[in-house]
Amino acid sequence: MKILLIGAGGVGDAIVKIASGRNFFELMVVSDYDIRRAEASIEWVRNRHGDAVAERFVAAQVDAGNAASMVELCRTHGVDFVVNAVEPKFLPTIFSAAYTAGVNYLDMAMSLSEKHETDPFHKPGIKLGDAQFALNEQWQRAGKLALVGVGVEPGLSNVFARYAADHLFSEIYELGVRDGANLAVFDESGKEIFAPSFSIWTTIEECLNPPVLFERGKGYFTTEPFSEPEIFEFPEGIGPVACVNVEHEEVTMLPRVIDAGRVSFKYGLGDEFIDVLKTLHKLGLDSTRPTRVRSAQGPVEVAPRDLVAAVLPDPAKIGPNMTGKTCAGVLVTGKDKEGRERATYLYHVADNAITMDEFDTQCVVWQTALNPLVALELVATGIWQGEGVLGPENFDAKPYLDLLASSTGYNSKWVAQERLPASPLRHP
Repeated sequence: MKILLIGAGGVGDAIVKIASGRNFFELMVVSDYDIRRAEASIEWVRNRHGDAVAERFVAAQVDAGNAASMVELCRTHGVDFVVNAVEPKFLPTIFSAAYTAGVNYLDMAMSLSEKHETDPFHKPGIKLGDAQFALNEQWQRAGKLALVGVGVEPGLSNVFARYAADHLFSEIYELGVRDGANLAVFDESGKEIFAPSFSIWTTIEECLNPPVLFERGKGYFTTEPFSEPEIFEFPEGIGPVACVNVEHEEVTMLPRVIDAGRVSFKYGLGDEFIDVLKTLHKLGLDSTRPTRVRSAQGPVEVAPRDLVAAVLPDPAKIGPNMTGKTCAGVLVTGKDKEGRERATYLYHVADNAITMDEFDTQCVVWQTALNPLVALELVATGIWQGEGVLGPENFDAKPYLDLLASSTGYNSKWVAQERLPASPLRHP
């Protein structure tokens, strides 16, 4: 397998570092608009593993907004798979470039949504991923695989849901994705600061759009941002975290494949984060539409959201000043294979101290980067096979989780934790 990685930012850099310990691919072309970032990732591999391993990685300059440049890179290097590791706003161009080049494709976040024009807080408009799923037959006719939504959430969460449906439950009442952490970031003087651990561009998109939910018999519907607050008890020392509804791909992906009464996604944001997001929205700083701004160099056009992203700390660089753990998981409620009531939280935890020590990468981007490599390895070895636009929930979950946890695989533990069926959640 020959891979073209688009983007060497936080997640892309982590993909390179994790991939350096695996042998399922022949070549990885690490590309970025700033080639120095790609070169820095490869230099880390050289320093950690030596020249022989680093030779499997090649740096290249690319413009993720220019399909022709990506097609040319695919053809120059004989690429089999394009891996999209940049912000979702570039997805349509990268998705199209992979199809034009006649290669397979993988991403960790799907095509963006558009609100319902007249009733955005009750009815969905264009949902996350709709634009990609609409091209399924086109990809099938081409005989190529577009493996979409394969990060940690979506991605590993989808795998957990499929595993629960196949092996743990006979009937599923709800697939409730629950994400929480006890992370804290500090400045040089030791004072805690506001510093999102993932792209603020993506975070704004997820958190301020109307959340989508799914219920059997009702279908898809939307609510107000930050709705249905609950306190969820996260494992491994993280503890109780307030979670709210957030727009996320799992809700649009899982009902296509898995029969569940309800599908939801709740994110543990915390009061401060929610207040900041509400303020950004009130001031119009969440807008992606360019605004004309006067500067010393003359008038320039800047999208407010891009400005917010530029002034906040780079999520790829906050690792040394961050403490804590992050947890991604799915609370599945329903009946077990014998028909008894069951509630199981399937989860994966990443500890920042460990990921920094082993990969010089903060835990949130490391956890995101880990999962596409597991999926790519399953495809490379022929265990996962398919054509068209497919999510990880379309494939057998057991080999994925085995490879993730195996000492000869990625040696990263996952847990199926039983909860009290009658009251798996504590509400405020």
